[in-house]
Amino acid sequence: MFLGIPTVWLFYGSEWLRAEQVSVSGTRVLTPAQVEAAADVPLGEPLISVDTDAIETRLRQKLPRIDSVDVVRSWPHGIDLKVVERTPVLIVQKGRKFIEVDDEGVRFATVSKAPKGVPALELTLSRSSSTAASLRRFGESRLVREAVGVARAVPAAVARDTRTVKVRSYDDISLELRDGRTVVWGSSEKGAAKARTLTALMKASPGARYFDVSVPTAPASSGS
Repeated sequence: MFLGIPTVWLFYGSEWLRAEQVSVSGTRVLTPAQVEAAADVPLGEPLISVDTDAIETRLRQKLPRIDSVDVVRSWPHGIDLKVVERTPVLIVQKGRKFIEVDDEGVRFATVSKAPKGVPALELTLSRSSSTAASLRRFGESRLVREAVGVARAVPAAVARDTRTVKVRSYDDISLELRDGRTVVWGSSEKGAAKARTLTALMKASPGARYFDVSVPTAPASSGS
């Protein structure tokens, strides 16, 4: 498309269409000021020449809490930063700090206070030969993603009551609930079937303390 000289001047040479302000939306934990500082928008530059891809790259590199960001020119003078933050589904305690893990298994932030209602992840890996083989085959990062898969598949009512997700190996993942009950889940495979089975099992055995849905077609419960 051909742009005449007056049009080119309007976009690139005029003082009218320059980046003069930045607006931020969508933040929950981050502050708009943090996002604006990390974006480092070149104020005063012609709005049309502002590199929106570079701004997005800076935000992702400097603020790992950001899951996605839409950088939009808002004519005649603005840049809008529409942010979506990562949401923790598990936390890993490290000393007195807590590492937040999102629904893709990404460890994206370290905080001094555990977010309310987010289960803790415990990698209680034994030294058994099966566990060692599991680690060699999958690696710790994969086991974390398996735990995330379990946390996402658990029925909502159980998820709200889950205190800890324990991983001993790829196919030995269990849940410790806040009232002391235990759910043996197994691997993250067949998560939807296990969730349906667990819901039915808990309804049928309201006084049970131990539930095993690792094989959803042959569940078990015990204790009172």
